[in-house]
Parts: sequence; structure tokens; C-alpha cells
Amino acid sequence: MKNVILYALIFSLLFNVFQYVNSTKILDAKQKEVDKVKANLKTSRDSISQLTDANYFALETDEDAQEYFFSNNLDYQKVAVKVKEDLLSLNTNKNGNPLIPYEPIDGIPFLINTTKILNHRWIIAEFSCGDLWGQVLIKYFVTEGKPTDFETVETVLYEKQQKNN
Repeated sequence: MKNVILYALIFSLLFNVFQYVNSTKILDAKQKEVDKVKANLKTSRDSISQLTDANYFALETDEDAQEYFFSNNLDYQKVAVKVKEDLLSLNTNKNGNPLIPYEPIDGIPFLINTTKILNHRWIIAEFSCGDLWGQVLIKYFVTEGKPTDFETVETVLYEKQQKNN
């Protein structure tokens, strides 16, 4: 009987040591997972913060610009669509978009590719003719029932990139 109690005591001691080691490994693995999830969450929060900052200059987030349109009985979302359509419709000119003050190069006109409405008065746009590209700052005026009036404020034309051989 004494041996059975001794064996049971040794067995329970070994079982408890095994359980402790196994539980410690499981807890360490779970803690690593938690740390990894926390790091991913921090990265995601930082990315969202950067996106919010990057979209600071946009009609969609500028309440003052939205209020300007509201006070003129206009829906800023409809105005944004109309302004972009009117701006891109100027690309149909055979000499390129008239808001871009550069002549066609090798018969290829400069056309506006991408636009962003910054507020109730300004647009920034990217333009190109294939090899060369640039950006243009445009002032715009919306009058209900009339086409949008545009005025080029400033342009930047980037130099053609040289390929290194």
C-alpha cells in the first residue's frame, strides 16, 4: 500500500509538472498572438490617420465649402460630378484641354487624366501627353444652369525622365 501511495504521489507530481509546462507554452503562444494583433491594430490605426490627413483638402471633408454650396441652394455632390464632367469634356478639343497652356508635342495633345476638387473654388488635376506630364491648379465658378467656368491658376510640367542604361 505504501508503494501505491508513493507511485500515485510521483505520478501526480509528474502530471502537475507536465500541465505547468504545457500551460506555460500555450500562454506564451497566445501572448505572441495578442502582441501581433496589437501591432497590426496600431498599423491599421496609423494608416487610417494618414488617410484622414491625406484627404484633408477635399470637398467631401470641407464643411465650409459644402456650406458655401448649401447657401447657394446647390448639392455639393451633384456640383462635384458636374464640375468633373465639364472639366473632362474639355479634353475633346483637338489641341488638347485648353486649361493646359502647352502646345501638343508630336501631334499628341495634353489631356487631363485625374482631378481632385479641393474646395468650393479650386481643383488640382494631373495631365499628360504620353511622355510628359504635369499638374494644374484650376479655379472654378459654378452657376446653376450654365457650364462651369474654369481659370488656370498655375501649372507644373515635369521633365521627361531619362532611362539609365
